[in-house]
Amino acid sequence: MPLKLTTYHRGSEIPELQGKNTFHSKELFLIYEATPGYKPVFIVATEDGKPVARLLAGIRTNKRLFPPSIVRRCEVYGTGEYLLDDDTNTDHKEAIFGEMLEHLTTEVLRDSFMIEFRNLDNALFGYKYFRANKYFPINWLRVRNSLHSQHMAEERISPSRVRQIKKGLKNGAKVEEAHSIEEIQEFSRMLYKVYSSHIRKHFPHIEFFHHMQEMLMRSDQGKIFIVRYKDKIIGGSACIYSEGNAYLWFSGGMRKTYALQYPGILAVWKAIKDAYERGYHHLEFMDVGLPFRKHGYRDFVLRFGGKQSSTRRWFRFRWPWLNNLFTKIYV
Repeated sequence: MPLKLTTYHRGSEIPELQGKNTFHSKELFLIYEATPGYKPVFIVATEDGKPVARLLAGIRTNKRLFPPSIVRRCEVYGTGEYLLDDDTNTDHKEAIFGEMLEHLTTEVLRDSFMIEFRNLDNALFGYKYFRANKYFPINWLRVRNSLHSQHMAEERISPSRVRQIKKGLKNGAKVEEAHSIEEIQEFSRMLYKVYSSHIRKHFPHIEFFHHMQEMLMRSDQGKIFIVRYKDKIIGGSACIYSEGNAYLWFSGGMRKTYALQYPGILAVWKAIKDAYERGYHHLEFMDVGLPFRKHGYRDFVLRFGGKQSSTRRWFRFRWPWLNNLFTKIYV
């Protein structure tokens, strides 16, 4: 059966599709589209007129004071979603992915300096197609909490971390879900100010969280939690929910100013507790760094009872000489 690929650059043109993967959904496309600094690309694969796969990529633009003043890079979370029967063999899915990957690479590298595939569910999926399209892998780490087969959310959290949670609540901090636009605005401004570079170097425009509330929170695909102290938001976290799992995308707190309230700790704890109570299988922390480098955020989240495991990310540069250099280093 011939495979047809259709690329969408406007959300208004994307048809309604069945699917459960939030990272490759029309809703997330619309968030990217409405957020300054982002340009989404959505690829839909069809066979005999029937949608069989979809892939969402987000191109983000960073502006710098020094040359190059404008840098564009493309990020893809996972390897797409496949709208096929469960008994469809993996080889067929990988072949579809190979077609979408080649199409995306040609499309995106026209004005982006790099493409990155990250947070892979299966690190081996699509291996030969990545290599055929001149991507190179870098070993990475993932940390996620197993939420099933336990009697309470705090069961796997370290005793010292549990004591800090209790102290923070005893010292007047309150944790709740954000609902109003005003709460989300204050949360995003707070997080923007306190988000240190060793967590993530990139922080999205505040509009990202406004549209997250409109597109994902109303459909129960996302939540924002806030930590309050005396009517001031001092911490918070943002979660995405997809295919039975929770993903902690952003979190932070004003830990130096409000040390006794442990805002960063309470923000993560609330995300874990809520995911457990709602029956999600795992909660994964989105960015915990390279395996051969110390990473303060990774050390921080491991005390919440998560386990780290090896995975990989795939990269492709626009310039062949740079791509060949990194391939020699890492492959």
